[in-house]
Amino acid sequence: MKSVAVPFVFVGWVASAAVWAAPVATSEAQTSVAGQVGQLVLGLAFIVGLIFLLGYLMRRIGPLAAQGGQNIRIISSLPLGPRDRLMLVDVAGKQLLLGASPGRISTLHVFDEPIAELPSEGTPGGDFAQKLQALLKRENRP
Repeated sequence: MKSVAVPFVFVGWVASAAVWAAPVATSEAQTSVAGQVGQLVLGLAFIVGLIFLLGYLMRRIGPLAAQGGQNIRIISSLPLGPRDRLMLVDVAGKQLLLGASPGRISTLHVFDEPIAELPSEGTPGGDFAQKLQALLKRENRP
């Protein structure tokens, strides 16, 4: 419920700021270039501050916040069709074979002993890096 109320608070805040920033009826002779530049700078600072504030809030409460998951790793994935796939997942040292479809994830088998090695933490996507290096070496040969 808290995350639903937050956008309404900001919309009200922005709307009230827009009312405050509305130009007051003055003659053109009274407005100066310095006043216009000052209003421009303040408006720009307000918008940039709002962008940073919303970015901060999205990291804190939005879907971009890290959810942990250090103990869960996808070791391998095999597509079975356009929307279905088999996944070999390591959860705290146990390996599970999962079937994933759009509306459901099913445990197909739990392995007592690991059947595949975990990718090393230092080189994410190590297979790709090795294949790329092999391709580059092959192309450099005369």
